[in-house]
Formats: sequence, C-alpha cells, structure tokens
Amino acid sequence: MPITFALIKERKNPPDRRVVFSPQECQEVIKKFPDARIIVEASEIRVFPDQAYRDAGFVVKDDVSEADVLIGVKEVPVDALIPNKKYFFFSHTIKKQPYNRKLLQAILEKKIELFDHETIVNDHHHRLIGFGYYAGLVGAYNGFRGLGLRDGLYDLPKVETLHDLEAVKNELDKINLPTLKIILSGTGKVARGAKEILDHLKIREVTDAEYLSMQFNEPVYCLIDVTEYNKRSDGGEFDKEGFYENPEGYESDFMKYAQVSDMFITGHFYGNGAPYLFTKEDAKKPEFKINFVADISCDVNGPIASTLRASTIAEPFYGYDAKREQEVPFGTPNSIGVMAVDNLPCELPKDSSEGFGQMFLEHVIPAFFNGDANGILSRAQMTQSNGQLRERFRYLQSYVNGA
Repeated sequence: MPITFALIKERKNPPDRRVVFSPQECQEVIKKFPDARIIVEASEIRVFPDQAYRDAGFVVKDDVSEADVLIGVKEVPVDALIPNKKYFFFSHTIKKQPYNRKLLQAILEKKIELFDHETIVNDHHHRLIGFGYYAGLVGAYNGFRGLGLRDGLYDLPKVETLHDLEAVKNELDKINLPTLKIILSGTGKVARGAKEILDHLKIREVTDAEYLSMQFNEPVYCLIDVTEYNKRSDGGEFDKEGFYENPEGYESDFMKYAQVSDMFITGHFYGNGAPYLFTKEDAKKPEFKINFVADISCDVNGPIASTLRASTIAEPFYGYDAKREQEVPFGTPNSIGVMAVDNLPCELPKDSSEGFGQMFLEHVIPAFFNGDANGILSRAQMTQSNGQLRERFRYLQSYVNGA
C-alpha cells in the first residue's frame, strides 16, 4: 500500500538547518521501497535548498497535508501540527520537560500518532538513531577552539562557517597544541565523535594507569567509562549492569582524574540518580586542576559543576569561578573555561543530516513496508490516533494533566 512521507519545514528558533533526508537519500528511499512517495515542504533555511530536491525529482510545496507521515527534526509548533497524522520529530517530552507540556497536550488533542526519534530503539531498548556522533565531533572541535581563543594559541573558525566535516578537519591540521592532558568520558556515539577529533589531531591515547601516574611532554588523552570514574561506596566490586539499574551505593571516583587533567571533554550519558562526576565543592579543592570543560552532555546544574547553563552557537563559551560558584567572563584568570552548547549538530547541518538519514533509512522506513517485523514502530509510538498515550508512555499522563 503506497505511503506518502513529507519532509517538513523546521520552524523552531533559533533556525535549525538540518533535515532527516538529503535529496540523494530521498532517491534511495523510493528506489528501495517503490510504494514510498516523498514530498518536501518548502523551506528557505534547510541546508539542502528546495531546488536540490526538485532536481532530484521530488515535489516541493507549501502545503504537505496530503502526506500520511510527516518527518522533522525539532519540535513542531502547536499551531503547525496537522491533526490525525503520524509525526516523527524530537518532542523533548519523554523526561516530562515542562516547556513542552502544551506540545504533548496538543498532539493528544489533535489525535496525532507521535514517534519520537529518541524512542526509536531496538528490542534491548538501545537507541538506533540520533545526532550524538556529530555532537561529539563539533563539541570536541569547539573545546579546542575555546582553548585557542582563551590562551592566545591559535584561531580556529566557527564550525558553522565551514562547509562540512572535511573542512573542519582541514582547519585542525593548521594548529599546534601545547603539552596537555585530556580526559574523555563515555563509550557511546558522542564519545566516538569526540575521539575522532582527538585522533585526527594525532593526540596520543594512553592507558588509565599511564595517565594517572606519568608526566608527558606531548598532548595525551585517556578515555574513561562509568567503571573508571565511579566506585562502590563500600569498596566492593563494580557491577556495571547493577550500576545502570540502580546507581545507589556508588560514588564518584573522578577526582583522581581531575587532579592530573587540564581539559575534560564529556561524552558520557548521565543517568538519573548516578553520582555527580565533580561537585562545586570538588572544583574548589586546590588539587582540582581541570581548567577547561567541553561539556557535550550539557546537563545543566547536574553532574558537571561548572555547567551553570547551556551556551549558544553564537556565544559558546563562558567562565566558571569555582570559589564563588558563579559565571564570570570567558578568560577570567583562575576560572574554568566552559563550552556547553546544547545543539551542537546544528553547526554541521550537512554531515549530520546525511548521517541521520542513513540511520532512519536503515531502521525506520523498512518498518512501514514489512509489517513492522522488528517492532520498531510499535516501541517508538508514544501517542495513539484515539488521543491516548501508548502503554509504555502512560507514565506521562500526570505530566499531560499538568501535575
């Protein structure tokens, strides 16, 4: 049975130039799935211009209400939602975010079937698609850009002024780094993106034992995961699965790294109830040596004490005065430099769109034509056409009700 998909215009401010499918990926979809039809909502900001979709053979129009499935990136404004449709976008409601309560209420009122990109998971509930890898790439680059600006070492351009990832790496080839020790946390897509930047800079990766015990005359980095920056409070053996299920009884063991590091790039996922990596009290200690934090994870007032707020692409850096526990101008002597942009992939719209589209094509589109054989759509669907939450998302009912 034919299905019409629409790529919708991004309407959120600040403007987001990303899209789920490039023109070439649209061609891949209809080639693999003859029953798929794609139309494109006209947009003046999208990284791929309207004409590129027309040239690829797709209809571009202002009204896409004929589509069965509407696919976007960021939240759709309430007044732009078309009733009785299927929608894919990041709704930012699954953690009961107060600022999007009205959005979820409207989705239910309009009897829309919502599939959040964050809820597209496999049968082990591991996320299948996302922009994390690109957040890691841009976040690490921004960290080195901030270091160069603050310390007068070199001048890297903003990522948003560069055409693609290749151009980003070409800029990195022009800089020389001083001797410094960098800690990178995490093992997922974000950390993988950040690691790619570190490796491109030819920064040597060293083992945990080497990092903690040795001095170096070159830049080095160490990659750590939850088992290395946390420990059992009772001194017992670390149980990784147990930690993820219930982190009570564990405490941070991050200070051993903070004592020997100059820069911290955060690529970790922070789970509710897990120990903070470093607290405001930790940052005040004389032995705390980190002076720049590229906080890609960006959990405000959370596990990274210096992240007081999200920064912006326009103004990506600020300073943190640990003694006074407050923000100060970037570059203030004895402050910690902070990069905490929370929409990093927006700076690399072409590459991040193409990467996201490949994942969406691999994992989501087939489900529409194979009877959802792997349960992708069933697990991802948050709301039903009868205006009710799906069983897995009933925990949001009190949030919808305003409680």
